Amino acid sequence: MFTFENNKNAQMTSAVPELTPKAIILSVIIAVFLGASNAFLGLKVGTTVAASIPALVIAMAIFRFFPKHNVLETNIVQCASSAGEGVTASVIFTIPALIIMHYWTKFNYWDTVFIAAIGSIIGVLFSGLIRRQLIHDKTLPFPEGIAIGEVMKASTDSERSLKPMMLGGFAGATIGLCQTGFCLFSQAVSSWIIQGTTVLGMGVGFSPAVIAAGYICGINVAISMFIGVILGWVLGIPLLSHHYGFTAGLSAAESAKEIWSNYVRYIGVGTMLVGGMWTLIKLIGPIGKAMITSMRAFKEKDYVLERTEYDIPFSITLKWTLFLSAIIFLFLMFMFHPTDLGISTPLYFLILAICVLYLVAAGFIFSSLAGYFNGLVGATNCPASGLMASALLGITALLLLILVPHINFAIHVDKGLATAALTIVVVAFGGTIMIMAGETVQVAKAGRMVGGTPWKQQVILFISIIAVSLVLPLILQLLFNAYGIGGVYPRPGMSQLQTLSAPQAGLMAAVSQAVFNHQIPWNMLGIGALIAVVAIINNEFLYRFFKTRWPVLAIGLGIYLSLDATTPMIIGGIISYFVNRKVSARYRALNKPIDENHLTTGMQNAIMLACGIVAGSTLMGVVLAIPFAIKQSTDALKIVSDHFTPIASTLSVITTLLLCFWIYHSGTQKDHKDAAI
Repeated sequence: MFTFENNKNAQMTSAVPELTPKAIILSVIIAVFLGASNAFLGLKVGTTVAASIPALVIAMAIFRFFPKHNVLETNIVQCASSAGEGVTASVIFTIPALIIMHYWTKFNYWDTVFIAAIGSIIGVLFSGLIRRQLIHDKTLPFPEGIAIGEVMKASTDSERSLKPMMLGGFAGATIGLCQTGFCLFSQAVSSWIIQGTTVLGMGVGFSPAVIAAGYICGINVAISMFIGVILGWVLGIPLLSHHYGFTAGLSAAESAKEIWSNYVRYIGVGTMLVGGMWTLIKLIGPIGKAMITSMRAFKEKDYVLERTEYDIPFSITLKWTLFLSAIIFLFLMFMFHPTDLGISTPLYFLILAICVLYLVAAGFIFSSLAGYFNGLVGATNCPASGLMASALLGITALLLLILVPHINFAIHVDKGLATAALTIVVVAFGGTIMIMAGETVQVAKAGRMVGGTPWKQQVILFISIIAVSLVLPLILQLLFNAYGIGGVYPRPGMSQLQTLSAPQAGLMAAVSQAVFNHQIPWNMLGIGALIAVVAIINNEFLYRFFKTRWPVLAIGLGIYLSLDATTPMIIGGIISYFVNRKVSARYRALNKPIDENHLTTGMQNAIMLACGIVAGSTLMGVVLAIPFAIKQSTDALKIVSDHFTPIASTLSVITTLLLCFWIYHSGTQKDHKDAAI
């Protein structure tokens, strides 16, 4: 029934060890390392960067110092790195909402560990039900999985690939230290004025990590974010300030932030919600197909499969899913009490049972969807936050329908807060299931190309998930203490400029609270929904005639995020466009077709350089959080006075221009392997 590709690779690696001690130890270290990096970036700008390729390059470089090593050990490490990215993304997209809505005052360690670990483990178990069907689907290109596999197959080039990544890491860390630590460079520059009854202005951010992330994401995401910036900040702030007014006595910049907080961000929420729902509608077919093929896998569980097709047995998956579901039920009992929700004990148990059934069922459906999306556009472009928002709407609507006859949420605000927190926790479990299932399918495709064993890859994911889950809450608390999250600060007087916006968690908090407190600004959400509808129609037109898309969710992010977070992303995307244009021109000059599946050496180096910049800058952000938290001030390492600000702004502009030129030059550079073009 199934066709098996790369049987040669499977035969060649059949007797090669995979789960060796050095592979396991390095896997755990790299997973935690890249998880910490993605935690800072994800909270700052709302996106994470695929960890597998950087992990792959690091693993190949380190294994060269061992007399005996093989490609399957390298494959184990790149699999584990996806746990660092996946667990981190699923947690930072949801759990900070409990801080933002003031249900938590800090990250409760064991609660966060439990949600991250249990949900992610179920996600890996679910991946075994959909893996074979998806990786053998010829309509799915698996761009990131194929790229990872090709790098492993060509692992003799690891020395060449390591240099740009290391240089990028050093540059990113140095700029981050000078910018966030020493305050020699400005974080952003903005100018706002009040003209009559209208607030006008603009700003730009200089984050090296976000510029590099924008380069990786590409021009389509940059265009979408730029549209969002125009709608939300260039047009939205002036129009809404003129129509609704603003508090007297505030500065122009403070007035702009007030307008954003009260109105503009809800427009972004509306855009992201409709974009997420449209994503679901478009992929109902693939979801159904994945579920049908999963049922076929159930029936074939007794068949003898090749080593490269052997997942964790279905019987084990079923037993562990049931067991972990029961554990989740007990956890919800521990975290939420009947008095918190203000309902009777029988209704309380019914609500918890519904929540567990919902998160498991929705988790499987969204796992199929995430796996399909990872195969279609890659993990980096998978709209996980939109899928989570859709799942949140589902559970909030369900609980609202059941609880409205029993609770007056307009009067009992505390009950509404507890119920909103319950929905966040449910979606956090569902989100971890979904994201880890999608990540596992992606790395399984890469492992298939070099003859990896699926169940061994799943085992290393379990180990890495536990390791990352134990460390992640400490990192989140450290970042919260140092910078604040989503406009919530652990102490007064903290810098609003350096706060971590946590856009996805802010979206979750805004939606869940607004539903139960009846405080939804429907007019703003309606405007956002209308923007999404127009964007969807435009997307269909673009795809039909130009085979391209401008992601609707990225437009919503452009409206929702601050300018210092979006503008560097746009800058990075523009660099990507000019690099691709120049390389494409070389192909056309020689009348050669453009091979989008093969990157020139320069383009590969630019991607590795960008990955290094992201890793170096974001890890420096985590390191700097330590002295900031100890001194309880983001000025702990500041070496200049406030009068230095104009010079710092000038230095930031110069540094940003140099960084952009470096990435562009690296991406357009040729070497002897690219001599044909």
